Amino acid sequence: MTIDTRRIVAALIGGGAIAVAVFGQMASAAADPDTPPPPPNCTAADLEGVRTGVQAATSAYLFTHPDVNAFFTSLAGLPRDQVRAKVKAYMAANPQTASDITGIRQPLVDIKNRCGQLPGSAV
Repeated sequence: MTIDTRRIVAALIGGGAIAVAVFGQMASAAADPDTPPPPPNCTAADLEGVRTGVQAATSAYLFTHPDVNAFFTSLAGLPRDQVRAKVKAYMAANPQTASDITGIRQPLVDIKNRCGQLPGSAV
C-alpha cells in the first residue's frame, strides 16, 4: 500500500469514526435538552475544516522541502516507538523544520484549546 493510499484509508476511517461519534452524540443530545450546545465554531465540521487545512499545508510543505519529505517517507512501516524516536531526533537536529511544522499544526492545537475535545477528535 502506498503512502497516499494509506492516507486516504486513514482519512476514510477517521471520517467514519467522526461520523459515528457525531451521530451517536446527536441522538443523546436530542434526548437531553439540558445539554449545552457546543461553543461557536466548535462543531465536527469546524474540526474537519481545520484538519483539512492543516493536511493541505503539510502536504505543500513536504512537496517544497524534499529533504523533509524524504525523511518522513523513510518512516513508513516502522513501529510507532521507532517513528517517535526518529522524529524527535530529527526535529532536535532541524529546529527550523520543527518550528515550521509546529506552526502548520497550530490551528489544530488552537481549536482543541478553544473547544475542548470534540467528538471523534484525536487532537
